[in-house]
Amino acid sequence: MKKSYKIEVDCANCANKMEDAAKKTPGVKDAVVNFMALKMHVEFEDGADPKTVMPAVLKNCKKVEDDCEIYL
Repeated sequence: MKKSYKIEVDCANCANKMEDAAKKTPGVKDAVVNFMALKMHVEFEDGADPKTVMPAVLKNCKKVEDDCEIYL
């Protein structure tokens, strides 16, 4: 399953950090952050529930970029 989320991030480098953090989150198969569109596209592993995975993604992203936001 793939879903898109609106994000808020200040720079392209920070967006790359968010993408890397999202990819390392259990339940995430792949993640792509588009800095220009301020969107995060997340592909979830089979059987993963986006409602439980995305709070973990946000937590991991805030560890590397504390002023970022993902609108769930």
